[in-house]
Amino acid sequence: MIAMETGRLATESDGEEGRPVEFHTADTLDIRLLAALEVDGRASFSRIAAVLGVSDQTVARRYRRLRDRVGLRAVAVRNAERLGQDQWMLRLRCAPAGAAVIADALAKRPDTQWIGLGSGGTEIVCMTRPRHPGDHDDLLLGKLPRTPSVVEIRAQQLLHRFYGGPTGWIRKLRALDDEQIAALTPDPDPEASAGPPRLEPEDEPLLAVLERDGRAAYPELQRATGRSESAVRRRLAALLASGAVYIDVEYRSELLGRPVAAVLWITTAPSALHAVGEALAAHDEVAFASATAGPSHIVVTALFRDTAALYAYLSGPLGRLEGVQHVEATPLLRSVKQLTYRPGGR
Repeated sequence: MIAMETGRLATESDGEEGRPVEFHTADTLDIRLLAALEVDGRASFSRIAAVLGVSDQTVARRYRRLRDRVGLRAVAVRNAERLGQDQWMLRLRCAPAGAAVIADALAKRPDTQWIGLGSGGTEIVCMTRPRHPGDHDDLLLGKLPRTPSVVEIRAQQLLHRFYGGPTGWIRKLRALDDEQIAALTPDPDPEASAGPPRLEPEDEPLLAVLERDGRAAYPELQRATGRSESAVRRRLAALLASGAVYIDVEYRSELLGRPVAAVLWITTAPSALHAVGEALAAHDEVAFASATAGPSHIVVTALFRDTAALYAYLSGPLGRLEGVQHVEATPLLRSVKQLTYRPGGR
């Protein structure tokens, strides 16, 4: 998952050759490290180092720098689609003075996963995933309508994911070859993947830690759950193998030279819905795409180098796509929440 926020890395010693390095975007090794974590967010530094052909110390140093400077995080995410849970995309039109406050309040809720502030600060785009019956009604029929600064609420249920979720955007940069991806992909465990994707009440302490730090060590997970380390290993392996949970990677997109982000609301001919969605999934600009029920038929999150690239995409590859009837673009000013909430969107 990608956080959108303008910024730059500070100058510091790279360490490989002992000279200071300054850059506005990630270098090749940073991108390859991010790509490796996208394949397996819990892969050890030694395993990543072996695949990338560098030392363990170099991988650890790069990881710490990206974590401290540009917000790199690996976090466990419950896979709503695999678990059969509803997801909704909300569009809230707000009075400008209240949008940021409302966005921050929404970000603190456990049933919101992604929140962006757009349209000049007058619109909030929010993905929700109710964890319990009644959460969605409480938000849409209770709290939001009673919020004075909210002028309009549009809710669109996500029906089918074309791209995103466990499939990360960095792979579209093709930083790793097939052999490297295979070397990083965890070996399948037939016993771990035998059961259906489901979460049990006793999984909550385990997930509470992993949703803060997807790379938490097994001794920490053991302490949090009260289970033996072997039991924790087996349960986490089962959750990951079944697809109930996956490890996502969060970072700020300007690191990869894509500081401009937009949410696109696309209307298609009904017969073209699936074909358009599949085509969008193959576009390099698209980080997330899902069919929706509501005023539009597909919602897309896309990343661009600048506003000129956004225009070129709207008028070019997207505009020429057969079956697309209408497109509304919401440029994002900043991200308020990605995988977890951090005040200020950082």
